Amino acid sequence: MKRNSLRLRLGLAAAALIALALVLAGIGLTVILDQVLDARTADALDRTAKLIAGRVSLAPDGSPTLSREPPDPRFATPYGGLYWQVEAGSHVLRSRSLWDRSLDVGAGAKPPATIDTTGPDGGRLIAVVQPLTIGPQGAETELRVIVAEDRRNLAASRTTFLRLLVPALVALFVVLTLAMALFVRRALAPFRVLQTDLLAVHAGTRTRLPEHFPDEVRPLVADLNRLLDVQERALIRARDAAADMAHGLKTPLAVLDALARRTDTADPTLSAEIAEQARAMGGQVERALARARIAASGDLRRRSCRVAPVAERLVATMRRLPEGDSLDWAVSVPEALAYPGEEGELMEVLGNLLDNARKWAHRRVRVTGQTESGPQSLAVEDDGPGMSAAAIAGIGRGQRWDETRPGTGFGIAIARDVAEAAGAQLDFGRSELGGLRAELTWPGR
Repeated sequence: MKRNSLRLRLGLAAAALIALALVLAGIGLTVILDQVLDARTADALDRTAKLIAGRVSLAPDGSPTLSREPPDPRFATPYGGLYWQVEAGSHVLRSRSLWDRSLDVGAGAKPPATIDTTGPDGGRLIAVVQPLTIGPQGAETELRVIVAEDRRNLAASRTTFLRLLVPALVALFVVLTLAMALFVRRALAPFRVLQTDLLAVHAGTRTRLPEHFPDEVRPLVADLNRLLDVQERALIRARDAAADMAHGLKTPLAVLDALARRTDTADPTLSAEIAEQARAMGGQVERALARARIAASGDLRRRSCRVAPVAERLVATMRRLPEGDSLDWAVSVPEALAYPGEEGELMEVLGNLLDNARKWAHRRVRVTGQTESGPQSLAVEDDGPGMSAAAIAGIGRGQRWDETRPGTGFGIAIARDVAEAAGAQLDFGRSELGGLRAELTWPGR
């Protein structure tokens, strides 16, 4: 998944929010547990205090006595974590677990009350204070019964709860994150469908996008369809305008050529100059027409065609042209090699390259291609004189590199224009055969 993926960002945001929610839930549950533990402990201590109060009596000297101590063994164990104490004025009766200490809940503690205090060993206690009145009517004695428990006992329960809570929250996080991932995937499904439809438009199998999308995506689809329609109309207008211009210039060029032939006997120099300019203008017309034909390659639709059949047909045509039947034509193009453009565009490029090789080759012309991993390539080589670096540099400006062969000199420049419009690159260099090597390269798919 890519770094800038919307699905990744939504998934990470959802996971972070789920984690935050579960952390807050864990904190809230822990607070609730503490309150529940305090309430249950206070209730248990209150019952114990009432049990002790029911067993309290006064000695003749006014000191409290207990007929029977509570059965919990922690009351009999020094610092056992559970303590009781009965106060009757200056007299105090306490459990063995307090040893030689007393519970200090303060004189301001109004029973019944639940308070925190310090235990005999310095630990924190939760204590319950219960009032008690005993004695004959008119001579009653006020007593206080205090029962306390060490909070470390509650901490153990809290630790056990957390030991169970944390794995449960982690498991819940995993389940919720997976569910959210499925939800995000489902929510983004229309965009995957849109991507598939766009690929169909790129491939040329579809001219418009379907409109069976959710309301939130439909405006985007409508805008893309409008863009496709506008682009199609603009390309048609551009092709028609270029074609009209080119065809409009053909008649004046034909007239100039006729005038050049007519003045050949009267002024050969002027006739040759007019003929040369007419040929140059004709080359510009051919280049404009070629650009008009490849204008559609700049739209959203990606096209491709197999190279091998086109190469075979073009070579067969070249054999029938002057000087073509005397050459040795070798074609070695893999069947899987595909050019990133329409068949007509490939014929425009490869036809110009083969025609140039036909004109300059002595005996051999070779056409090869490769489909290995990485860039794809198609090369045309001949055993002619080749081209100098200056001549190669002048190709892009439509300059002729030799005046001894017929033609306008625009063929290779047109081939380069068409190739670049399709996303391919045309390079020239020295061939192993001794002449020119023209190589088309384009990214693999």
